Amino acid sequence: MVSGKVEERGDMVRVAAVQFEPKLGEIERNTQKMIELINQAFDQQAKLVVTPEMANCGYVFENKEEAVQCAEAVPGGPTVMALEAVAAKRDGYIVSGLMEKDGDKLYNVAVLVGPKGYIGKYRKTHLWDIDKSLYEPGDLGFPVFDLPFGRIGMSICYDQWFPEVSRIYAMQGVDIICNPTNWVVIPGMATPENPSWAFIAMTQAHTNGVYMLCADRVGTERGTTFGGTSCVLGLPGFVAGPLDGESEGVLISDLDIAAGRVRMLSAVNHLHSDRRIDLYDQQLGYGK
Repeated sequence: MVSGKVEERGDMVRVAAVQFEPKLGEIERNTQKMIELINQAFDQQAKLVVTPEMANCGYVFENKEEAVQCAEAVPGGPTVMALEAVAAKRDGYIVSGLMEKDGDKLYNVAVLVGPKGYIGKYRKTHLWDIDKSLYEPGDLGFPVFDLPFGRIGMSICYDQWFPEVSRIYAMQGVDIICNPTNWVVIPGMATPENPSWAFIAMTQAHTNGVYMLCADRVGTERGTTFGGTSCVLGLPGFVAGPLDGESEGVLISDLDIAAGRVRMLSAVNHLHSDRRIDLYDQQLGYGK
């Protein structure tokens, strides 16, 4: 357990990844299950809890007409309000994957709520497979949120395959990237026994000197199997986890925020200041 003294100093924060199996379209049931596990995390003194992508509704929709039945306003929708109530009661912060309806557009989103209610959202930037036929590409950029224990950003699943996402967050001084995800099993390429998805996230965490808090789902939905293996990643690699590929549960980890900000690989090598922006940033379109 994190002591009160450590929390006051602001160096350490206890975080949690929730792993469970949502049922397609069963919003009330999924929300109840999600909140049950979130409360288990708060019972263990977590201050920041992350749930999977599309945690309240499931993922494999056949068409937009079916999907829209599970969409809600963000903020203001019933799932967001339920999460707000839990965060207020438990004095904690939650990042959860949902489906947002904005006018006639749908978005795959991650929402951030805290003790005082809704804080912000992130819309998935890089759309995977069926996402492209259902949702609009994210248009909010990469927002950063200052919480009492550190700065957080959000990404969703396939976003982590693009190094620009974690690099942009790192350059904005983010301490933790929260990643609600639905990692999909691809035989011969990505499985719970060979979780290449986690290794990709590990690379992003290591090369940028940030923590990544990845919450995946489990189960099979309309022939698509999800890989579990929720984990917390940092400069050393796995900080906590991974969980297995089948079980529901909560992964707890204590993160040293102050140590994470050092980002030194040796006595003279710093992950951020060693960047040769004079050579490559303009070619990448970043400018100086």
